[in-house]
Amino acid sequence: MDWIPCSEQLPADGQRVLCWLPGHSIHLPGLAEKEQRHVVVLRFAEDWFIKNPSKTGRKTHRHFWLGEGSSNCFFEQVSHWMALPEGPGTG
Repeated sequence: MDWIPCSEQLPADGQRVLCWLPGHSIHLPGLAEKEQRHVVVLRFAEDWFIKNPSKTGRKTHRHFWLGEGSSNCFFEQVSHWMALPEGPGTG
């Protein structure tokens, strides 16, 4: 499997995929410094901000990436994506 640039192709609406977020970092409980996490699993939400206008007035792309917990990402934060691999014994 290869990384697919978001500028070339997008996943299907609702599809969970691996996403590449350049410069993405998170705070971990009990640690003062951040940890780099460039690859996360997100669900693509096509036309999210057309169906759900921003309540903050933020001007952003019409698509959105839905994460697990508090790991949602604005569309422009993700540069590449890749389909999730099949689980063991499912292929």
